[in-house]
Formats: sequence, C-alpha cells, structure tokens
Amino acid sequence: MRVFSLPVAAAALLAGLASGAAQAQTQVRVGFIPVLGTAPIFVVDKEGWAKEAGLDFKFTTFESGPVMIQALASGTLDVYVAGVAPLGVARSKGIDVTVVAATAIEEMTVAAGAKLAPSFKEGVSPAEAFKAFRAANGKPARIATQPPGSVPHTTLNHWLFEVTKTDKADVEIVPMGIDATQQALLTGAVDGATIREPTDTIVQQRDKRIKIVALGGQMFPNQPGTVVAVSGAFLKKNPDGVQKIVSGVVRAVDLIKADPKRVAPAIEGALGKGLLDTATIVAALGSPASKFEANPMTIVEATKKMQAYQVSIGTLDKDVPLDGLFDASFFEKAGK
Repeated sequence: MRVFSLPVAAAALLAGLASGAAQAQTQVRVGFIPVLGTAPIFVVDKEGWAKEAGLDFKFTTFESGPVMIQALASGTLDVYVAGVAPLGVARSKGIDVTVVAATAIEEMTVAAGAKLAPSFKEGVSPAEAFKAFRAANGKPARIATQPPGSVPHTTLNHWLFEVTKTDKADVEIVPMGIDATQQALLTGAVDGATIREPTDTIVQQRDKRIKIVALGGQMFPNQPGTVVAVSGAFLKKNPDGVQKIVSGVVRAVDLIKADPKRVAPAIEGALGKGLLDTATIVAALGSPASKFEANPMTIVEATKKMQAYQVSIGTLDKDVPLDGLFDASFFEKAGK
C-alpha cells in the first residue's frame, strides 16, 4: 500500500488543483446607470448566480449611456447595462459592441415639477400646458434630461415635438446627469424632467406636487430601454460567459415579475446608496413605468425608428445597420 501512497497523494493534489481552477472566477467589468431597468443584472449577482457560473462582477456607476460608451471604447468595460440608443452612435464610430439581452422597455417618463404641474389639467393638451406655463411665468419651462444621444434625450424630443407638437419656444431642454436631474426637479431648479423608476416613486414621495405627465409608451411607442451589451473583445474571449450572463438575466426578469419582494433588497443595495428602503423599491417595481423584458428582439423595430429619429434631430450622423448590433442567439439558448 505504501508503494502507492505518493502517486495517490499526487493525484489527490492534482484533482484539488483542477477543482480550484474549475472554480476560478472570470472578472467581468460591468458599467451601469442607476435606474430600475438595470435591476436584472443585480439580481443575477446578489442571488449568487454569477458566482455559480464562475463570473465575478465588478460594477461601475455612470451618469448616462453616452458617457459609458467612452469607457467601452477605451477597453475598460466588458458589459454595458444602459439605454440602447447610444450604441447606434458607438457602432457608427467603429466601436465593436453587441446587444445580447434587453432588460426593460418603455422606462422613461416625463415629470412636471411643482410649478409646472398645475398647468397640466384635464382636457388641456401638453402643448397647451407648456404654452400656458410660459405665458404665466414669462419664460419657457426648463426640462432636464440626459445628454444628446441618450434614450432620455431622444424620447423627450420625440414626445415634445412629434407627439405633442409643443412649440419649441415654450420649452428649454437642459442636459444633465441622472443624480443632478433628480435634485434639480426636487429643488425647483428645473420645471420638469425625464425620469425613470425608482426616481418616479422617490420624487413623488418627497413632493406630492410633482406629477407624471407622460409614460414611456406615450413618449415613444414600445420605447427601447435598458439593454445588456458586451464588447467585441469580451464576446470573442468569453462566449460561454456571455451565455451565462444572458441566461441569468432571463432568470432574473422572471423572478422580478414573480416575486418583487424577494429581489427588492438586492436592488436597493445596488441603487439605493443608503437613501432608499425596500418598500420604495417594491413600490417602484409595481409602477406602471416598470416593464421588464429580456428578449432583445422585442425592441429591434423600435430601435430602428429611434435611430432614424436621432438622425433627423442631428444626434446621430447617419443610420447604421442594426444587423450586427443585436444577437438574439444567447437569449434563444437561455434556459436550455
């Protein structure tokens, strides 16, 4: 028996090393904007599914999608979790990025602040409300949104000038970051803003005078929202990792819909920064502005229309083919 003790020990050691190697985690650098539409990626992380799949998420917060594109282009991000609109701009500039899953649709809303909200009365169109506000205050309503090229900026322009036919003299669009937008709305520094959950719930809890005057579907039908996109380099190097991420997102979307109370603490921890409680997140998950959807093909047609609109307003140089932007194969294999 002693003759075999060394080889057996060596074999056991090698087996242990092999097991450890198999359990080694692949670091995944994830950029996100702090809105509820990004919730599925945090559920994947906090439920432990990422670790089980051998993935180690490292999160970085960004104020908008266009800002995140710069990090994606520099190679400091692997995964982008934000609005789809900037990705068309990115591809037009030669940045290799692919949308592999959606997370939410029709996220954006328009909130009227304390001074503007009274102008939005029953039977009064938005265009008339903005005109009345300008007449009463001697200045156009200042509406905060994110930078040109972003989903919020695009959908706000579409709602104001295509849907409601608001006179451009009656509104002033003010680009700023997400956190600044919330503060500006609450302090009255702007008269309205494009916001998403959980901000919708937060601002209305803090100031009952704030009113949601348009939902995402009214701003841009089937409005493409937050997506999960991966860099070309990461996709080439880790196709199995991408599949695991997408499978986790699909599973997370189902869980969010089925049991919002269970997932709320994970979302609170990621988005709350100590300022939110679980009840607020649960309320936000139940909001009419929260529509979770993992299938990327759901938003392809709407994305084409949004891209065409971006070209028309000058935030995108030209239409770029979407054939290479969306890859539904990972979604189709999820759960199989």
